[in-house]
Amino acid sequence: MIASDSSRRRSVGIPAEINFEKKWQIALELIDQALSAGVRHHMVLADPGYGDATEFRDGLTARGLPYVVGVKGSQCIWQPGIHPAAPERDGPGRPSTRAIADVDPISIERYATELGLANYRRVTWCEGSRGRQSSRFVARRIRSAERRTKGRPPGDEEWILCEWPDGEPAPTKFYFSSLPASTSLKALVRAARLRWRVERDYQELKQEIGLDHFEGRTWRGFHHHATLCAVAHAFLALQRALFPPEDAEVDAA
Repeated sequence: MIASDSSRRRSVGIPAEINFEKKWQIALELIDQALSAGVRHHMVLADPGYGDATEFRDGLTARGLPYVVGVKGSQCIWQPGIHPAAPERDGPGRPSTRAIADVDPISIERYATELGLANYRRVTWCEGSRGRQSSRFVARRIRSAERRTKGRPPGDEEWILCEWPDGEPAPTKFYFSSLPASTSLKALVRAARLRWRVERDYQELKQEIGLDHFEGRTWRGFHHHATLCAVAHAFLALQRALFPPEDAEVDAA
């Protein structure tokens, strides 16, 4: 692994105290820094690169942060109404930790497809320069069955939001959400679709401010470049919030 290659680390000046961490670990650390700096508790949005990590979702819940995160269709869930439990110990030796239920878990992709298109509702989440943005969605209360064979207990009940776009033979996008059980389908869709703001900001950082223009080879150089880009982007975001070019619900908030 490159992160443990001491000679390459020395050549680019990576500090000795910097160790390899997974994306979700870095994300939680950044969230902790933001909270300690006084940022209010907000809903967290993330793509499957983070949402697929159970530890990341658990970490958000432990911090009191609701989330709407993308997940891959290959993940398994316990269907609505299923309440799995760990088996009772019936003899000597190590007890089984595999959660059991009357029905086996099912992949999100299979579950979303077997619901059938008739259960999906068309939801419009915004209207802008490209016209009315809408697609077909369904939401159900489920429990995650991730790592059920490795001692992980069934997850708490949460939302699974599935999207079946027009022209597609099956659902293509899936989200887990810890928003309250009373949350409407439209509110779930609007929350999930807010992630376009993240994508827009990232695109601005790369194209307009030059985050992806760095061509150096050192740890310090890259971090200096990224820091200046982040400060410039924060300044522009603040100016937009204080003096929005046009009325917009999201910018005003």
